[in-house]
Amino acid sequence: MHASLLHLLAAARRPWFERHLPEPLLREGPQGLLWWQWLAVPTALFIAYVGGKVLGWLTRQILGRIVARTESTWDDLLLERLAAPLTAFWSIWVAWGLLPWLDLDPELRGEATRGLHAASFVVLFWAALRSIDLGFKFLGSFPWARANPLAAGILPLGSKIAHITVVVIGAIAVLTQLGYPVASLLAGLGIGGLALALAAQKTVENLFGSVSISVDQPCRVGDFVKVDTVMGTVESIGLRSTRIRTLERTVVTIPNGKLADARIENLAPRDRLRIYTTLQLIQGTRAAQMREVLAGIEGALRAQPKLYPEGVSVRFTAVNPSSLEVEIAAYLATTDWNEFTQLRQELFLTFLEVVERAGTALALPTQALVMAGGGARARLDGPEGAGTR
Repeated sequence: MHASLLHLLAAARRPWFERHLPEPLLREGPQGLLWWQWLAVPTALFIAYVGGKVLGWLTRQILGRIVARTESTWDDLLLERLAAPLTAFWSIWVAWGLLPWLDLDPELRGEATRGLHAASFVVLFWAALRSIDLGFKFLGSFPWARANPLAAGILPLGSKIAHITVVVIGAIAVLTQLGYPVASLLAGLGIGGLALALAAQKTVENLFGSVSISVDQPCRVGDFVKVDTVMGTVESIGLRSTRIRTLERTVVTIPNGKLADARIENLAPRDRLRIYTTLQLIQGTRAAQMREVLAGIEGALRAQPKLYPEGVSVRFTAVNPSSLEVEIAAYLATTDWNEFTQLRQELFLTFLEVVERAGTALALPTQALVMAGGGARARLDGPEGAGTR
């Protein structure tokens, strides 16, 4: 009689629909669940998915009407980016509402509750990551950010640091909800922090190097730079390294810690390009011919429309054993390298014409055989009076 009473009490605690199920579905299956529960779990997940879709759509429609009344566009973009997290959020709440109908035992219900809590935190930090992307993109669109070179370097770095921070905090929150001993884990990390710091010296150095590069702005993405023997265009500045596309179309990766201490020659900020060369005239050039060459070269430079008016210099600078040197320096008001090389070529051709019209010529290397002490030795004299051999 006592057993019959317990059976009646257990049957009374069952959900009303369970009392009308066929006997085979009331039998125990794997993991201690009844067969109807095994059928109900995927059904509940499907209902949660569909319910999340419907509720998410309704929520976006309501919020869309509100944000449509504002003049700014960032709230419309934010609502668009949060569409997927919003659907997932509603799916979790629908699943939470269906959980009591599954009639799970307290242990399984506790595990399911912790799983739904963890999923809620995942969706929350997922939405935060999407908001961070939009937030930094919105900040970069402000006129002060576009006009400030410092902001152009700080905002991408700040976005990466914010992403890492959100991911770390989110991982800790999710592990806490799943019941893992996060405090013990963090304590273990604190004990092993010294060993980790020693092993990650280069990584930390490169991280601070990236901060230094972003703040000091010696170069930016798209700049043409020369770092030691590497010359090319900066393609990306990451947290660990900077990639430079060379003239040979190869990619050179330089750690940011090394780059922060290197001598960086940034060619991008140039407002003009410099012509510098030395003409070496033959030793027999007369003074009148030299004056004619100097005047003709300077006149050719002054006649160039792209000439920058300041810094023009045409000077007779040296008398060598086999040549007379004329140093030429000037700036062209262009930053286009292809245009510069074309203009430089035309000027060099004009310089040759000036030398020919003056009746002189460029010096060439000469050889002389010098007899000394009954022997012979060959002396090679170039434009700069090269040594003896």
